[in-house]
Amino acid sequence: MYRSHNCGELRMDHVGQDVVLSGWVQSNRDFGGLTFIDLRDRYGITQVVFNMDDDAALCEEARKLGREFVVKVEGSVRERSNKNPNRATGNIEIEVKKLDILNASKTPPFTIEEDTDGGEELRMKYRYLDLRRNNTQNNIIFRSQVGIETRKYLSAKSFVEIETPFLIKSTPEGARDFVVPSRMNPGEFYALPQSPQTFKQVLMVSGFDKYFQIVKCFRDEDLRADRQPEFTQIDCEMSFVTREDILNTFEGLTKHLFKTCINEELPDFPRMSYDDAMRLYGSDKPDLRFDMQFVELNDIAKGKDFPVFNDAELVVGINAKACADAYSNKDIKKLTEWMQRPQIGAKGLVYVKYNADGSFKSSIGKFYDDNDFKAWADKFGAEPGDMMLILSGETDKVRKQLNELRLEMGSRLNLIKAGDFKPLWVLDFPLLEWDEDAERFHAMHHPFTAPKKADEERMLNGDFETMKSLKADAYDLVINGSEIGGGSIRIHDRALQEKNFKLLGFTQEEAEEQFGFLLGAFEYGAPPHGGLAFGFDRICAVMKGQSSIRDFIAFPKNNQGRDMMIDAPSKIDNTQLDELNLELNLPEKE
Repeated sequence: MYRSHNCGELRMDHVGQDVVLSGWVQSNRDFGGLTFIDLRDRYGITQVVFNMDDDAALCEEARKLGREFVVKVEGSVRERSNKNPNRATGNIEIEVKKLDILNASKTPPFTIEEDTDGGEELRMKYRYLDLRRNNTQNNIIFRSQVGIETRKYLSAKSFVEIETPFLIKSTPEGARDFVVPSRMNPGEFYALPQSPQTFKQVLMVSGFDKYFQIVKCFRDEDLRADRQPEFTQIDCEMSFVTREDILNTFEGLTKHLFKTCINEELPDFPRMSYDDAMRLYGSDKPDLRFDMQFVELNDIAKGKDFPVFNDAELVVGINAKACADAYSNKDIKKLTEWMQRPQIGAKGLVYVKYNADGSFKSSIGKFYDDNDFKAWADKFGAEPGDMMLILSGETDKVRKQLNELRLEMGSRLNLIKAGDFKPLWVLDFPLLEWDEDAERFHAMHHPFTAPKKADEERMLNGDFETMKSLKADAYDLVINGSEIGGGSIRIHDRALQEKNFKLLGFTQEEAEEQFGFLLGAFEYGAPPHGGLAFGFDRICAVMKGQSSIRDFIAFPKNNQGRDMMIDAPSKIDNTQLDELNLELNLPEKE
């Protein structure tokens, strides 16, 4: 046998026992008469010892072992004289009597340790080595645990796990599709699903009542740390439910995952309308781990001789506690330049320091006196020692800019505490967004989202301005400023769905061609239904306090959508192109 125990389970109770261990050589330390090797597998590390006095040939063989050699050792467990309190097996070691080299290893291009010396691109190229590191393995094992607990919870709630197809029809709405040419149908293409949305709705028409799937989805979009071209959703749908039923069910799932996977008891989730989230935080996914709500100043900042405020749609700011003395003019200049970067695009930043003696100092002091600033301070709830930071401009833009400033100040002031979790339901999103450039509406969530019950009649018969004010029966779950999941009550009536397609710019023929199967299904007794999808990779990252979902995906892509290990995407053979009736017309390289 290759092992009687793994490298993480031996303790003082095993002293005197003969054991067999197999694993990788983590390190090799030669002390003349003794050679110590740390032997590693996914369960832990055990120190094994070779004694020159007992077996000189065996000790010489052990000295030649390099990092990441795969070996099998046989020996007896004994108590360590120099114990390691930082290791679960740190009280014991193995006195080796026999050594088998199962496989040699080249010197790895980076250290297989928690704090490795390998950069991200190098580790992604040698992902099979990166996955040997304990912290990387622990992330993948944690993801597995979250998946198991998800299945347990939903199965106990009578959900049925059903697989939906990966080769589907391309639709123009949403992100770009990955397309797959069909050899048997020349000139025609499948698409990889951005989500199983229409299939799960058809399953509700089919009477399954409660569906879920931990499913791969694909979107050909620009990437960042929390996006991948392929990602995983916990995808769910329910029949004969209201919004309240869905929120309660998936708030319960979230609490269950936090409790069972990281032993964290979450309180009941607060709720906030989309309009309030944008007004108070400038974001539909606000981070509630710290306060610093927006304060609007239009009523008391306008009407003076400061044209920047007078000409703005919105004057709004935040209060930075205890920053009046901490921020010098040089610091404020740097902060202003940070806000003026193209990524944020603020034109400037106004500051008002509320000094300890009750006086005020401001970059716009010649336009306002201390009485004005005192009124501002009262509105902000500012106290002596605080600093008010204010932006102005177009409402939507300035709120987004101030959101960036709020998050930056929260980070600089150490207001975000590790291990702190603040969940939030954001409700009542707009149903439609008007695109000035394209002169058309887009769905805020997706084309199948139902309007609020009170807005159904207005949607069917309202004018253009009415369409802009329609509210969706939609909801997002936000934790610590990350959108964990979102969903909605769905349209289940053909006439209402056809109206929505028309508002989104579909002709009747286009709607029938793209979604005729769903519209047809609605004519055969479609129940009221709704659902939600969690970002599986994202909820794992948030639970572990990490920012990148790549750390929870066994074989992720980089920011260019490439798999560095297998070097994909790649060219295909001309024979395959001919079979698919494809001809590549690539631009000539300069």
